[in-house]
Amino acid sequence: GRHEVWSWKTASKESLCLMWQKVKVQLMLSMSFLTALFWYCRRLYSFLAQLLKRWSNYLQRQLIRNLSVLPEVDLLGYSAREWKGETKQAKQMREAYEELFRSCHIKYLRQVRRDNYSVVRAVLFQIFSQGIPFPSWMKERDILKLPEKLLYSQGCNWIQQYSFGPERYTGPNAFGKLRKCMEALKTNWAEISATRDHEERRSMCNTLFSDESKEYKLYEAIKFIMLYEVVEAYEQMKSRDEPVHNLFSLLFARDSSSDPLSFMMNHLNSIGDSICLDQVELFLLGYLLEVKIRVYRLHRFNTEEFQVNYPDEYRREWNEIFLLTEDDRYYHIPLFRT
Repeated sequence: GRHEVWSWKTASKESLCLMWQKVKVQLMLSMSFLTALFWYCRRLYSFLAQLLKRWSNYLQRQLIRNLSVLPEVDLLGYSAREWKGETKQAKQMREAYEELFRSCHIKYLRQVRRDNYSVVRAVLFQIFSQGIPFPSWMKERDILKLPEKLLYSQGCNWIQQYSFGPERYTGPNAFGKLRKCMEALKTNWAEISATRDHEERRSMCNTLFSDESKEYKLYEAIKFIMLYEVVEAYEQMKSRDEPVHNLFSLLFARDSSSDPLSFMMNHLNSIGDSICLDQVELFLLGYLLEVKIRVYRLHRFNTEEFQVNYPDEYRREWNEIFLLTEDDRYYHIPLFRT
């Protein structure tokens, strides 16, 4: 009997040992598999994280590269980089920048793409980024109907000679293109000005001002609104029904813009292509957008024309935006910090 009990215990112990050896092998295999899986997942996660970071950096670089209004930079740092040397002009420019920093509390600036839409871009970007609403007259009238009104109601069939900046296009399709430009301006302006969150509005502006095709539609719409206002003022002056703003008298006093057609052919058609807005047209721009445009003209430093307002007559409720120029051709956006 003792022998049978011993044999049974021995058999049980051997069976348990055999089972443990099998389970041990399985556990070791499982642990090895889990370790390998963990290592693989960790490497995969690291790879995907690096890939995502690189893709994000690439998209950010592409966005910045395409942005027509760059992120803010230090004002004095920009001045030191752009105006090196000891020439009279370089010294004057550095002094002008230092005056902006010290007396005007301008600490940063945003560079605006140097093309012939520069000033219109700088003005519109600030209007959109600040969430400034439509001017009062634009709320009362549907700007989408302005091309139709000018062409059919007022008989200005010469708008078929309208040119769209660098895209020198004339012909019967000008009306349809103008309509699309007006739609782009109205849609984007309404959507951005209705956005109350500053960061969301900033993101919308960065997206809009990194797409040239969309940008140019906005600028051409602004150009056409300028033309429309000039036609309206010209008709009022001829009929003498009501007085017009004195800026129109200045505009029509020029030999090159004595009437709306010559204004379009000699000035508007070239804006965005070979010329920028001049001083009279800046007055008109501020007037029709109902904003006070304060321009710091650095090449006029130490003169009465260092700071100029466009228009010089404005209403108290108008919003104020700021521009900075070194040559009255290309413009940047100054930023104030207390």
